[in-house]
Amino acid sequence: MLVHPDFDPVALALGPLQIRWYGLMYLLGFAAGWALGRYRASRPRSGWSAAQVDDLVFYIALGVILGGRIGYVLFYGWDSFLQNPLILLRIWEGGMSFHGGFLGVLAAMAMFARKHGRGFWPTVDFIAPLIAPGILFGRIGNFINGELWGRVTDLPWGMVFRHAGDGLPRHPSQLYEAALEGVALFVIVWLFSAKPRPTMAVSGAFALTYGIFRFLVEFVRQPDLQLGYLAWGWLTMGQVLSLPLIGVGLVLLNLAYRRPSTK
Repeated sequence: MLVHPDFDPVALALGPLQIRWYGLMYLLGFAAGWALGRYRASRPRSGWSAAQVDDLVFYIALGVILGGRIGYVLFYGWDSFLQNPLILLRIWEGGMSFHGGFLGVLAAMAMFARKHGRGFWPTVDFIAPLIAPGILFGRIGNFINGELWGRVTDLPWGMVFRHAGDGLPRHPSQLYEAALEGVALFVIVWLFSAKPRPTMAVSGAFALTYGIFRFLVEFVRQPDLQLGYLAWGWLTMGQVLSLPLIGVGLVLLNLAYRRPSTK
């Protein structure tokens, strides 16, 4: 049995200014996406400039932060939102949703594509391989904070999370998600996108792969206390939100290869 190290969530304190590990993880995620985007743009006939990638990352960051926060409040804290709508602004209290961030990024990409005269799906295809490192760093941030722990387990790598308050060993589900939604997802989508693919294929591969990985990990992740289990008494909110993502991925791949339009 392992014990969570109970890290100090503050990485650096400069007087009243506190720099938290979770915020640093977001910065690392954006930096990784920017570097990978710059690399892809530098390849021959990429159709992208370095300046466009810089602008693109700004739009992605906007979509992730706004969409992630709004999605978390609407998906996981609806009752609290109805009681006090200002909770939406309390970003210092934490709470971000991948699915909300995903929708936020799609909205931001629509604005970016319109501004630069680009097609929406080619733009989304370009950013899809850049997202997984951000998920990886975000899950590491969850682990450092000792939040979003897993269900009770008797496996030898079960970990006691002090914030859980029961002293029981649990799945370190944040690390499972970092491995699957971060590392494995990146390898799969990056390699898949390394060759020319029909428009929407890369986006479909990302949505399908992430949806499957998240759906599976939710079986060992502790459901949100305020929600518990939802559909049929065993599906969590994360699984309910991932099912449409899996469906969208399948539809996009089907459309892409039914009428291929190679980029």
